[in-house]
Amino acid sequence: MHQTRIDRLKAKRRRKRKLLTIVLRTILFTFVLLGACLVFYLLHNFWNHSQEKQPDQPAEQAGENKQAATVNLTFVGDVILTGHVETRLKENGYDFPYVHVHPYFQQDDFTVANLETPVTKNGTPASNKEFVYKSPPEAIPAMKEAGIDLVNLANNHSMDQGESGLLDTFQVLEDNGLEYVGAGPDAKRAYAPAYVERNGIRMAFFGFSRVVPNVSWYAGKNKPGIAVSYDPAKAVEAIQLARGQADLVIVIAHWGKEREDYPVDHQMELSRAYIDAGADLVIGGHPHVLQGFEQYNEKWIAYSLGNFIFTRSNDPKTWETMVLQASCTKTGDCQLKMLPHHAELGQAVPMNEENSQALRQRMESLSKDVQILPDGSVQRKADPEN
Repeated sequence: MHQTRIDRLKAKRRRKRKLLTIVLRTILFTFVLLGACLVFYLLHNFWNHSQEKQPDQPAEQAGENKQAATVNLTFVGDVILTGHVETRLKENGYDFPYVHVHPYFQQDDFTVANLETPVTKNGTPASNKEFVYKSPPEAIPAMKEAGIDLVNLANNHSMDQGESGLLDTFQVLEDNGLEYVGAGPDAKRAYAPAYVERNGIRMAFFGFSRVVPNVSWYAGKNKPGIAVSYDPAKAVEAIQLARGQADLVIVIAHWGKEREDYPVDHQMELSRAYIDAGADLVIGGHPHVLQGFEQYNEKWIAYSLGNFIFTRSNDPKTWETMVLQASCTKTGDCQLKMLPHHAELGQAVPMNEENSQALRQRMESLSKDVQILPDGSVQRKADPEN
């Protein structure tokens, strides 16, 4: 009896030990499982963090690159390929105008010129005009090969050969891979920008004219013509729309008074309207002489680039021209540099240093609160109070 009781006690102790062992093993297993989960969690988080970090580093660099990335643009003034210029081209080849300047055009990212002539073999000459132009289509391939990428047609000569001449011009440019702005087969196309992307920077180029012979040149709903800006409402609306779709908005403006050194009121009014609407850079033409630079709301205006490939008049001021370079960031900040040239008959020729210095000084005198450095860099004058 006593032995049986002892056996029961021993059996009871064994059961307790067994139960305790099970509990301890369960606890140990639970800790091991929790530890494994913790390790897995930490490893998983570490892996995800490193995977996310990989894009983060380039993203940070991309943020820096947004500030650092630039596009290098070149702008030149009025180009015609007719009359005495055409004679020079036939004598010397269609690449003759660009012999000295094509390296600038080919080494930059994008080059823009004002094509102040229709390009056609046909057309009906405009009446009641002193100068009526008509340039040969054979001259356009050399323009493209020289490095010119886009031309402005918003001017007072694009329709010198009527609507048919303008339509021919569109076709010739398209056939040669040249973009154009400022005119179109209808108003929608005429006021539309040319969107171009270089170095990750999306640009919108516009062309608007404040100088046309008469209202028959205006582009209409179903009518070929020019994008005009006597009333800037359409131009402003187009710029505002493009502002949301481009990093950089550039306006080529045809305006002012011929052979005037200084901008007239409407040039100043329009340039401000364009910039207030969202333009980052405004480049002007039409006066056939150089006019000064101005900065408005930290945006540059070049009021007139003068003639570039043109005939020679008796006024020496019309012989002065420049290659204008603009280095612009994705955020719309541009730095300008002028390279002085002579507009010889049908050819732009670099000035020597003496003439270059004289022209830089003259351009500085024509500009408002601007200094032009010996290398041609255009800068806003420092505030004397700072």
